[in-house]
Amino acid sequence: MITIIIPCFNEAARLEPEPFLSFLKDTSNIHLLFVDDGSQDDTISRLETIREQASDRISLFKQPQNQGKGEAIRQGVIHAANSPVTHIGYWDADLATPLTAVPEFIKFTTPLYNKKMICGSRVLRLGAQISRHWYRHYPGRVAATCISIILGLPFYDTQCGAKLIEKELAVKIFADPFVNPWLFDVELIARIVVLYGRNQAAQLIYELPLSSWTDVEGSKVSLGYLIRVPYELSRIYWRYRRQLNNS
Repeated sequence: MITIIIPCFNEAARLEPEPFLSFLKDTSNIHLLFVDDGSQDDTISRLETIREQASDRISLFKQPQNQGKGEAIRQGVIHAANSPVTHIGYWDADLATPLTAVPEFIKFTTPLYNKKMICGSRVLRLGAQISRHWYRHYPGRVAATCISIILGLPFYDTQCGAKLIEKELAVKIFADPFVNPWLFDVELIARIVVLYGRNQAAQLIYELPLSSWTDVEGSKVSLGYLIRVPYELSRIYWRYRRQLNNS
């Protein structure tokens, strides 16, 4: 069994039942766990409507107040780990990465590839449909270069909101709260490097180039926040600096 966590904060305007229900009809052994992060709109009622149509495959976990995406997913992982699952993933509620990509992620968990963490990567290439606004793409590439330097790994895209992780590893790297609720993905990779060393981490993690990704309107990440990214990355660097340097 695999659980896919979908964090939600004020997503009522973007939540449509059809993509989630269609995905569940076309797959088996996959459970969806929606985590509401203290929404102040009609998100809860929308999620209840979706859950009612597939209550055996969908769960809803409610946080009493907004704590940020990273903490919402962390609480979801802790909740999901109490069930008999083999892998835990998380997916953005706007489905910028379509759920139809999940089977491709699962393929890389099989013994043939034996990867412990599969990360979607928004690589603009021929044959793929990757649609990103320039004002997010170019700052994102600069940030990605800085992140690669911090981690000491040639990561192309830590921030894509589609990942699948082996349960045992997920429990370890989600055990503690994050320095930053939006750049928590960087911390996840840093924690793997600290746990296993840089060389082994490079073997455990796989970046999967996505075939499709759409920059959906209504993102919670503002341009103002992008300006803060260098400062937030520096906080993460100083938190893990000594351990990363020894890995």
